[in-house]
Amino acid sequence: MSQVLIPGLAPTRRRAWWEPYGSFPAGLEARIQEIRDLYVENQVPFVIGFSGGKDSMLVVLLTWLAVAGLAPEQRHKPVFICSTDTGVENPVVVRWVDGHLAAIRQAAVRQEMPVEVHRLRPVTEDTYWFSLIGRGYAAPRALFRWCTERLKIRPNTRFIREVVSQHGETILLLGTRKAESAARAKVMKRHEKGRTRERLSPNGDLPNSMVYTPVEDFENDDVWMALMQLSELPWGRSAKELLALYQGASPDAECPLVMDSTTPSCGSSRFGCWTCTVVEQDRSMTSMITNEPDEYAWMRPLLALRNDLADMGLDRGRREFTRWDGRLTVHKDRLVHGLYTQEARADWLRKVLETQEKIRRRAPAEYAGLELISTDELVAIRRQWVTGHHEIEDLAPGIYEEATGRPWPGTETFDSMLHVQRVDLEVLREVAGSDREYRMLRDLLDVEQRFTVAGRRTRRVDEVEKVLHRYVFDSEDEALEFALQHEPVGPEGRQMPLFTGLE
Repeated sequence: MSQVLIPGLAPTRRRAWWEPYGSFPAGLEARIQEIRDLYVENQVPFVIGFSGGKDSMLVVLLTWLAVAGLAPEQRHKPVFICSTDTGVENPVVVRWVDGHLAAIRQAAVRQEMPVEVHRLRPVTEDTYWFSLIGRGYAAPRALFRWCTERLKIRPNTRFIREVVSQHGETILLLGTRKAESAARAKVMKRHEKGRTRERLSPNGDLPNSMVYTPVEDFENDDVWMALMQLSELPWGRSAKELLALYQGASPDAECPLVMDSTTPSCGSSRFGCWTCTVVEQDRSMTSMITNEPDEYAWMRPLLALRNDLADMGLDRGRREFTRWDGRLTVHKDRLVHGLYTQEARADWLRKVLETQEKIRRRAPAEYAGLELISTDELVAIRRQWVTGHHEIEDLAPGIYEEATGRPWPGTETFDSMLHVQRVDLEVLREVAGSDREYRMLRDLLDVEQRFTVAGRRTRRVDEVEKVLHRYVFDSEDEALEFALQHEPVGPEGRQMPLFTGLE
């Protein structure tokens, strides 16, 4: 077998999937015809997941060529190209993907192609920064990957369901390949059991949706060979630009369209979220900065913030020792910590805003005005702090103004803030015996005022009890001692009921 050498990438051995066709180009043409046949045989629309990486780029290219080979009157059903912007993507990749999507959109009009481009985003309440800074979720880890569901699966699922509601069915085209990893091959093999034809599998998570994987049997070098042979893309860009983007990053992988939690984390790849803490190290961004400092040194503040998020040694001390509702969880004779504390969340907001300002000062002109955290997220974080966490100190506007030198961009007000002045809270802090006692009294004050302003009594007692549950213990040592004495702990940890043994 021959090998294909791509600059900046290690050679890999090619699987001869094309050998029955006599040559690699003939095999490519056969695959394009297969896509064309699938397109014309019914009215079920195509949905292509596009990340901007090599695999999904090839799927878009092959599909475009397949449909373009038909007469205009035969292009009878839409091809939706959807790309998910999580809000924490590598800024270089975001610009790259947006450029291609704009070119595809314009070319579709010129060439009378039934292609629609959609940029998908999570709703504000699911974004990374609202979840981490607003709600207080700890930075994602391998056993707590809350980000995948919120940032990727939900936006994609929502869009596909909209397509199904309009058209009855859909065929989802993905660039997943068995050669990506043994785990990926195993998952794809399992899905083959329900196949109705080659490379077309039922979608186990979404009714009336099939999954078509046209490059599933391609090796890494097959993908690059195809892109280089068809390098002048029909929408006016060159695949050689993609090769240049990959050069300088040590791993060769991409973020596929994520539809389930079995998809491996892609933070170590070229196209991972820059905040990814599921992997130990962001090798791609590190490589970009190290190998091409003149072009990418401006991203150093992003890497520094990402490494701060990933610091497991500091993470535990940034979190409450109880769950949000006061429950205790013990694992290996230690309490499992819960949400980030108020101080930690305020610190994260300050660091994100300061990093944003550094990036704006240092980045090239094409990244001017780069936004790491949106106004909608800022407003939602402020609302969550005040109305969700009872933090009526209302710290967000002050943090924003200190970090950016600009006034708070929102105009929202909250009933909880109407009758509490900052001086009142200062007095409350002085008379409280400890910080935890101050926070308990503050929370109770907010609950009382909220129900008074609303003019209702329903659930007032329940809300008061929730506050008391959170502040039962004065210290972590006291809470741990109680947990170990009142509940046997198994090897996997045991969750403690509220107030057990306190009656």
